[in-house]
Amino acid sequence: MSGPAARVADATGNWVDTRAPSWSRPYLRLSRLDRPIGSWLLLMPCWWSAALAAGIAGDVRQLPVTLALFFAGAFVMRGAGCTWNDITDRDLDARVERTRSRPIPAGQVSVPQAAVFLVVQALIGLAVLLQFNHFAVMTGIASLLIVAVYPFMKRITWWPQIVLGLAFSWGALMGFAVTLGRIDASALLLYLGSIAWVIGYDTIYAHQDAEDDALIGIKSTALLFGARTRPALMAFYAAAVVLIGAALALAGARWPAGIGLAAFAAHLVWQIRRLDISDPALCLRIFKSNRDAGLLLFAGLLVDAVMRASL
Repeated sequence: MSGPAARVADATGNWVDTRAPSWSRPYLRLSRLDRPIGSWLLLMPCWWSAALAAGIAGDVRQLPVTLALFFAGAFVMRGAGCTWNDITDRDLDARVERTRSRPIPAGQVSVPQAAVFLVVQALIGLAVLLQFNHFAVMTGIASLLIVAVYPFMKRITWWPQIVLGLAFSWGALMGFAVTLGRIDASALLLYLGSIAWVIGYDTIYAHQDAEDDALIGIKSTALLFGARTRPALMAFYAAAVVLIGAALALAGARWPAGIGLAAFAAHLVWQIRRLDISDPALCLRIFKSNRDAGLLLFAGLLVDAVMRASL
């Protein structure tokens, strides 16, 4: 089935399939609103950075608005990025079992229609971005080059997850740009820590498609690491915790942030212990659980910001 009622293979039982008007479903699927986990993962470094920067500033009055704008921006720009990815990967998606049901290879949306939808989403994202200061606007625009090249990386390198990390972690810089009008060393450390985190969780995600990717020549860290995935994850997740911890220390964060980081680290340990790369369904569940890991860290940073602002 290829009409609007047809569902994407790994997105069953969601509101898009059951409640959205039929004409809108292919476009909502292009935006991944039937699978919003990617938007949440894009959002987490934005929220971390905003909370940490507010703590440095000792002022949380603008934090609720900043968090809300980041929420809207993350979802719409994730949608735009996925639409771009689906346009560039349409031939590859048609050759992989899990992705051939996406809107373009399934014939639900044409490439010109997807391109128009991409422009609409990008304009909405720009409208959100323009609510910030000039430095933050320029910082946000600078990320577009990374987003544009990412879909092609899996064709030329075993490390496309690094490029994904560069793009998905950009929010770690944006919170500082928005709140403080600058990017300092603590922001850069937070950015590097987030990149390590992204490489780890996207390696888990990539194990769902490892066999199909190998057949059609697509590269990923899942294929590169193979049976060595668990020790590789230990290295990347450890780097994430150390780098984020250094960012918190440099920013003068207090004990609530430390508790949040400890909870984040404990969740990453649980993921490594639970992982079975031969079980695609389990890989997907563990991958999705990274939203919860990110929220644990954010909760600690938020409490820390509020405490520092009240002093």
